[in-house]
Amino acid sequence: MDRARPVPYVPPSVAAAYDYCESVTGQQARNFAYGIRLLPTGKRRAMSALYAFSRRVDDIGDGPLEQSVKVARLEETRELLGRIRDGAIDQDDTDPVAVALSDAARRYPVPMDGLDELIDGVLLDVRGTTYGSWEELEVYCRCVAGAIGRLSLGVFGTLPGVRDAVRASEYADTLGLALQLTNILRDLREDADHGRTYLPAEDLEKFGCSADFRSDDAQPGSDFHGLVHHEVQRARALFAQGYRLLPLLDRRSGACVAAMAGIYQRLLERIAADPHAVLRERVSLPSRQKAYVAVRGLTGIDARHAARRSART
Repeated sequence: MDRARPVPYVPPSVAAAYDYCESVTGQQARNFAYGIRLLPTGKRRAMSALYAFSRRVDDIGDGPLEQSVKVARLEETRELLGRIRDGAIDQDDTDPVAVALSDAARRYPVPMDGLDELIDGVLLDVRGTTYGSWEELEVYCRCVAGAIGRLSLGVFGTLPGVRDAVRASEYADTLGLALQLTNILRDLREDADHGRTYLPAEDLEKFGCSADFRSDDAQPGSDFHGLVHHEVQRARALFAQGYRLLPLLDRRSGACVAAMAGIYQRLLERIAADPHAVLRERVSLPSRQKAYVAVRGLTGIDARHAARRSART
């Protein structure tokens, strides 16, 4: 059900804080911003507050600071999250992200522990953690993306009395994994340029690939095409499971999720069609395709397809 807690009046300072978060979202996350524009004002603002806080955490992890400083900054951010969770942020606080997120947490039953998980995941990045198996990578993906799916569900809510509502959090988490694995494939070259490798070591070994993707061409003798298609198949399975969330949401929340997930799913299929593209450039979708995905979401096509697939399994 839609579990929003109505707040009759939004003080100007809180409205300004939300405006700041929406500006950050529009500038820094085009795909995300494209999806949340389909939401009603209250939910859109809450989602922008979640994004702005998450972006702050990511920026610490991706920034130029020394590792020890990053760890300290992330723990400071965790302390701020604790104050937000405890309702200890004043409406006229000088931190607009904290003000907006505090207000969103009062309006919606957002599972704030998910942001603690995000910080845990970014700490793994800061410490240079690598992953031997999909099971190990899955833990990381649940921290940095599955948790965001569950946080978002707190804003969306589910339809009253809808069948399978108890599994909504599971589906939201799984859809987050699908998006994150797509991100990992899309950013393979960029991450390698920054000394990071996310794909499981056992998968790299299976296809004769090293962890170094800092070239326009795959390593001689490797089956890079096979490696990418192996991960694409895994992501497709995650999308199929995660899309079961759509029939559980109201029309506009479902449209938002369908738009964001649909953009990433089409990115995945672009990568599948030309695996080596991720070594040459950052794969993206043109605006007209994003608009098409949004229209599909608003018409409920993807939700109906997901409902039919769920009924058959």
